[in-house]
Amino acid sequence: MLFPQRDESRPLSRFPIAIVLVVAANIVVFLIELALGENFILRYAMKPAEVARGEHLETLFTSMFMHANFFHIFGNMLYLWVFGDELEANYLGPVRFGLFYLVCGLAAGVLQIAVDPSSIVPNLGASGAIAGVLGAFLVVFPRDRILVYIFPFWHARITALLLIGFWFVSQLISGVGSITSATQEGVAYFAHIGGFVAGLVLVKLFGAGRHPEDERDSLQLGG
Repeated sequence: MLFPQRDESRPLSRFPIAIVLVVAANIVVFLIELALGENFILRYAMKPAEVARGEHLETLFTSMFMHANFFHIFGNMLYLWVFGDELEANYLGPVRFGLFYLVCGLAAGVLQIAVDPSSIVPNLGASGAIAGVLGAFLVVFPRDRILVYIFPFWHARITALLLIGFWFVSQLISGVGSITSATQEGVAYFAHIGGFVAGLVLVKLFGAGRHPEDERDSLQLGG
């Protein structure tokens, strides 16, 4: 199991305020879940069958900020912090990043509904939106070296291309397996795939006029 720790390629050109706000929003909503319990979760998690019928469309948005347990939110926020801060600070900026994040999250939910529109299983988590961040990072900073912790006791530095590529292939295999399997694992793999593809396709549109390679060069020379 791989846990990214930090991008060691370059410093940030600005403080990632959007990332901080998104992380804070996820934590606040998680605390609300703990306080209000199952009824709150069932109401605001996204159920594909309901959205396919035109009901509770707002859950496409609210479910992006909800998590099942501590390990769920910790893993998601870790990936968001490691890959999102540079995408925001050194390329998109806070406003574009915030919009990009939400669009990827919505795309993730739409694909999950399209794959299984009759499902009544609640979907929740920031994974789809964060998958979009990973897809975008792969396009913009593929050669960055990421320090990762390999459970149980190894550390290594690998390229973003290798790390994110491995992650996506595992999601794709698991997603195909979930279609052919008679059992449900409780993981919305196609939401991950939908968010990732949206990130790949849309990051250059959202980053129109921005030049990450120029920023990279100026940061290296300035160091």
